[in-house]
Amino acid sequence: MTGTLTWQHADDRPELLAEPVLAAVGGTDRVRVAEIDPELADTAQFCEHYGLPLGTSANCVVVAAKRAGEITYAACLVLATDRADVNGTIRRHLGARKASFAPMDETTGATGMEYGGITPFGLPEGWPVLVDEAVAAEPEVVVGSGLRRSKLLVPGKLPAELPGAEILPLTR
Repeated sequence: MTGTLTWQHADDRPELLAEPVLAAVGGTDRVRVAEIDPELADTAQFCEHYGLPLGTSANCVVVAAKRAGEITYAACLVLATDRADVNGTIRRHLGARKASFAPMDETTGATGMEYGGITPFGLPEGWPVLVDEAVAAEPEVVVGSGLRRSKLLVPGKLPAELPGAEILPLTR
């Protein structure tokens, strides 16, 4: 699964990864990176332009879960063809009274990543990483690199190996 992109080992192109992402994936040969047009970072445009099936791309969304005045952030990774069940499955799993997508400025500020490039790799310590079972079942998925100008190609199970990660059915 390469489409029209040229994938290289992430260590060979460190300038294509946000700093926290590089710190998280550096030294592994399981992560490849490709440079893209940042104007095409949004999933549907990206897949269409670069010739990749939508179902091979996984979106990482940050959820803000609230309970008793406390906010907990979690990253949720679902295939681009699916919708994360934020107000049902994810909210209940996080034990929250209310859950919603975290505001863009909070997400980018907390992660050190660009909006449109958020990835489960390199997130702040202690954040849960919830990986949909369909993502983990894919041999390879395309995810963000922390920057809008590149994407990562990783084994579908790799995000589930991150600290605090769990594989769950996250979609409706």
